[in-house]
Amino acid sequence: MSTETRSSSDQQALLEAELLHEAWKEQRATAVTSATGNLSLTETRWFPEHADEATAKELLDAEQAAADSDITVTPLQRRNIHTGAIEHGLRVWNANAPAIRAFERTETFPYNPDWVVEAAFTAVDAERTIPFEHIRDAGGTRELVVPGDITFERNGQRFTLSAFDDDGSLLLVFGDPTNGKQDESGTYGAGRFLFVERTESPDRVILDFNRAFVPPCGFSAQYNCPMPPPQNRLPWPVIAGERIPVFRDGFDIYDAI
Repeated sequence: MSTETRSSSDQQALLEAELLHEAWKEQRATAVTSATGNLSLTETRWFPEHADEATAKELLDAEQAAADSDITVTPLQRRNIHTGAIEHGLRVWNANAPAIRAFERTETFPYNPDWVVEAAFTAVDAERTIPFEHIRDAGGTRELVVPGDITFERNGQRFTLSAFDDDGSLLLVFGDPTNGKQDESGTYGAGRFLFVERTESPDRVILDFNRAFVPPCGFSAQYNCPMPPPQNRLPWPVIAGERIPVFRDGFDIYDAI
C-alpha cells in the first residue's frame, strides 16, 4: 500500500471519528436537557432514618400524586455512610427547571485522536471495593465495587487506574491539572467521568478521553458525585472531552438549591 493511500485512509478515519464525536456531543446536549436529565434535578430528599421500604413507598406515592405535569418524582436508595443501613429517599425532576432555561452549551475540546488510549484490564475478585470520596459527604468515603485494574503508559509513565461498576459499565472518575483552571484549558473543578470501552479481548479496554464528560454534579448541586481517588489523578493536562457547562445571565447551580 502506498504512502498516499495510507494517508488518505488515515484522513478518512479521522473524519469519521470527528463526525462521531459531533454526534456524541449532540447526544450529550439532548441527555442533560431532557425531562429527567442532569439539569432537571431540582431536589434530592432523604426520608427519616426510621422509614422502611413500605413507608418510603407511601411517601413517594404521595409526592408523585401531588406533582404537576412537568414534574417527575423517582425513588432513591443508598447505604448510610456510617452504619451501612439502607436509606430511602426521592428525587424531583423539573422539565422546566431554571438550570435548563439558563443552559447555553457545554464547552468541549476539539477531537484529538492522540487521546484515544488502549489499556490493559486485569480482572480482580468481584467483591473488591475501593473507597471513593463523594462531593457532598464532607470528606467521608463510600465503598464502590472496582472489578479490575486498568493499566496504560503515556509519556514514559505507567498508571493503574480504578474504574467502578456503574450498572454493568465501567466508569472512570479521573482528575488532571486542567481541573478548576480559569482559562480556555480549564475543566470542571472536581474532575471528570469517562465510560471505559470494552474490546473483543477481555484483557484490553479503550480510554477515549475525547468522551470524558462533566459529571452530573456540574449540572445540578443536588447530585452527590464521587471524586477521583489518588490513583486516578493524572499528572498531565488531558486536553480532550467536555470542559464546563456554560449558563446565561450569570446563573449558578448553587443558587438554585
